[in-house]
Amino acid sequence: MPYYICRMAGENGNLLTRSLLASSADECRELAESEGYCVLSVGRDWKKIQIRARVFGDRIRDADFILFNQELIALLRSGYPVLKSIEVIAGRMKSLPLKELLLKVEADVRSGKSLSEAFAPYEDRFSKVYTASLMAGERSGNLPGTIGRFVQYAKILVQTKSKIRAATIYPTLLLIFSAALIGVLITFVLPRFASFYADFQAEMPGITTMLISLSLAARRSFFFLLLLAAVLALVVLRLKKREDVRIAWDRLKLRIPFGRVLWRESAVALFSRTLGLLLEAGISLLSAIGIASQAVPNRYLLRRLSPLPDAIKNGQSLTDSLTATAVFPGMALDMIRIGETSANLPGMLSEVADFYDERIRARIDTLVSLIEPVIIIFMGLLVAGMLVSVYLPIFNIIRVAR
Repeated sequence: MPYYICRMAGENGNLLTRSLLASSADECRELAESEGYCVLSVGRDWKKIQIRARVFGDRIRDADFILFNQELIALLRSGYPVLKSIEVIAGRMKSLPLKELLLKVEADVRSGKSLSEAFAPYEDRFSKVYTASLMAGERSGNLPGTIGRFVQYAKILVQTKSKIRAATIYPTLLLIFSAALIGVLITFVLPRFASFYADFQAEMPGITTMLISLSLAARRSFFFLLLLAAVLALVVLRLKKREDVRIAWDRLKLRIPFGRVLWRESAVALFSRTLGLLLEAGISLLSAIGIASQAVPNRYLLRRLSPLPDAIKNGQSLTDSLTATAVFPGMALDMIRIGETSANLPGMLSEVADFYDERIRARIDTLVSLIEPVIIIFMGLLVAGMLVSVYLPIFNIIRVAR
């Protein structure tokens, strides 16, 4: 959505020039006139052209979305109407993707739609849980309260993601450094040593011969390997768009010994926290359980949870329905059963989510503490092997020179 320079006059006759974000010049004119200005001219603001990457340009950051909702809560509790609140926040929003979305939402609300209806077409940009929370808040008349519960829910998810991301940064950097070191040694260093050894007619060990042959082959086939990597990347991107391939890939993840527990418990935590939030917001169990299932990132587990709405509709309890999916561990099922019998299902679902979030963080810390020394030892052995393959022939060269 581009920026437009709008020259306009106020009620007191003062001239004013503002840069406004709008989908067209006509929309920019209507926006200015709705604020009580007399528009004199509208033109593109070429100074504010922003080139954004196609892959990441429309992504709304979690922190920006949480900040927007916190401001929205404050304005609503101060007595501002919904339309005026969205207009005020959109006017000073710095995140361009979120600003564009809020302007569209503002236009829909101005045309008579409710806030949940205005956000519904864009729920793939943030979460279906959000639109469900807005709908529950509108029905109950406590929109700030339901948005506040969603903000707490979103903060917990962001904290969990950031901890997982921080825990995996160091091992990832070590692996990248190892791969770069191997590439430099094989591509640039070893070929120079090969010509050096040939001049002295030194007898090279088997490991040195193998590495030099690999290096020469890599240099000769560099462009072919680069083309092959590009083709494989395109094939992978194509396959990732197919639903059956994504389900098969997620099912394969569940067969990894350590990862199986992590993905399963993370699915349990996300499902439980989302369902608890929706039930607290006043949404019925039948409506909430379908939305909560969509919060599970693993598509194979999501398919296993798909019969839940029909089971609930047929009169089964939540515990029996979850037991039939074979996704939830026994402890989680026992806690949910207690919540159902004690009429405290939302609170017990929150307890289940907190318990498994703590288990996931502990398992990730353990995994990282095990991976780090393994990678360091691997790098040490790799570098040692490279050095031995390079320096062993030097001793033969010294012997030949004598």
